[in-house]
Amino acid sequence: MIQVHPSALQGFAAAAEALPLADASVDAVTCAQAFHWFANERALAEIHRVLRPGGRLGLVWNVRDESVDWVAAITAILAPFETGTPRFHSGLWRQPFAGGPFTDPEETVFPYQHVGRPREVLVDRFLSVSFIAALPDAARAQVEDRLLALIASHPALRGRDTVSVPYLTHAFRCTAR
Repeated sequence: MIQVHPSALQGFAAAAEALPLADASVDAVTCAQAFHWFANERALAEIHRVLRPGGRLGLVWNVRDESVDWVAAITAILAPFETGTPRFHSGLWRQPFAGGPFTDPEETVFPYQHVGRPREVLVDRFLSVSFIAALPDAARAQVEDRLLALIASHPALRGRDTVSVPYLTHAFRCTAR
């Protein structure tokens, strides 16, 4: 998702490679949880075009903190279904920055927790991940069953009314050259 100041929006949607904004018309563009889907030289050139000189590009991803064993177990349940889906952790999103119109991404990491009922923050949340949501019903049900089994069996999750899913928010800042 490309976000610009509300005054620049006029009720339309656009692809990152074809923004309906004037040249040098915005100070910043932010992309949250999305840049890996359109990480290419055309998108960066288009974002650069709409930014004022010295404008900033901000990229944000919330990444599960897999240093926690049960979070790593969730990744083990989901990972077999990724099969070529663009993902932050692959690092491929960085490739278009090499020698491009922006400085190298500067990273800051912040801890974050998604707190809620286990069904909501573990099952419903992970069934909504794009490549899981797109699975055939039987495969998606298998993922659901494995997540429910993890909740029922792991000591940090079993019997809890609420759980805190630890994330690391990776925020990147780039400046237009």
